[in-house]
Amino acid sequence: MTRKFNFHAGPSTLPLSVLEELQAELVEYQGLGLSLIETSHRSPEYDEVHNRAMNLVKSLFGLPDNYKVLFLQGGATMQFSMLPMNFLGPNRSADYINSGAWAKKAIEDAVLYGKVNVLYDGKSSNYMSLPDPESITSSAGAQYLHITSNETIGGVQWKSFPRTQAPLVADMSSDIMSRPLPVDQFAMIYAGAQKNLGPAGLTLVIIRDDLLAQEQDGIGAYLRYSTHAKNDSLYNTPPVFPIYALSKVLTWIQNSGGLGAMEQRNREKAQVIYQAIEQTGGFYTCPVDPGVRSDMNIVFTLADSQLDKPFLQGSEELGMIGLKGHRSVGGFRASVYNAMPLEGAKALAQYMVDFAEKKG
Repeated sequence: MTRKFNFHAGPSTLPLSVLEELQAELVEYQGLGLSLIETSHRSPEYDEVHNRAMNLVKSLFGLPDNYKVLFLQGGATMQFSMLPMNFLGPNRSADYINSGAWAKKAIEDAVLYGKVNVLYDGKSSNYMSLPDPESITSSAGAQYLHITSNETIGGVQWKSFPRTQAPLVADMSSDIMSRPLPVDQFAMIYAGAQKNLGPAGLTLVIIRDDLLAQEQDGIGAYLRYSTHAKNDSLYNTPPVFPIYALSKVLTWIQNSGGLGAMEQRNREKAQVIYQAIEQTGGFYTCPVDPGVRSDMNIVFTLADSQLDKPFLQGSEELGMIGLKGHRSVGGFRASVYNAMPLEGAKALAQYMVDFAEKKG
């Protein structure tokens, strides 16, 4: 099989070595006589995988002891409700930064549970920019400040983060584990796994004890963060296969040099494509403020939209899939998550230059 370069925004490409390990162990796991995904989640075999995945998250991020790692389900979308459900209420408020499509969805759910203060709305820039982190001041009494670290659809990414009195919470679904983080600045991080961490079906939550202590009463057991924290994410049957895959992806990240090495690779891949956009004299345009252009999701348009269809067709013929932009914004989007090899970014950049020379 000739593998294609998968530029889809998610589910995304996974490391080939991880896929091969999963394939080799799928039918029988380490002499067990059955697959790991067939055995009990209370078995010692699964317990070892579960704890290894948790410990790798802690190790790669350098998490202090006052943070809990949770493995949940429902995607980041469930966190849009679960977060305010736990920490808001009739007499509580939270601050939000509206940086684009996913931040907007988080806000729409949060207002159902308490007062929401929108500290910044990027509408005037068509969500193509972000505020200066140092300009953000949290509201008096806010339970938390919520940001979306990387807007998958709009292609904007926070390069540094606000330092405010309110605990900082981030949806990191599309850039989790792509770079080192100043972990001490965050009270909570959550992310769907299907971009950088593994297959769909797992949501990673990292939560600090002081925020956890602010949890509201009157919430069903599964929807309480404390339930999962007390039970090491084994309150009910966890998403076994995604966690199993996560442990292998995290091992791959660790063996590849850790988050510092991921950041260097990701910046190089992104710059290869951004340079192709810039060098074609306006044939392609990236509408995002250069200071906050995402290293994960590179958005661009063609000056002549009548060329969109042949551009997409030509890329697919060369084994590059998933470049069509989100239906809400159009254009094109190249998602270059951790497992996208540099060769994929270079292949796309060369195709873009060749296409511009031929059609420009």
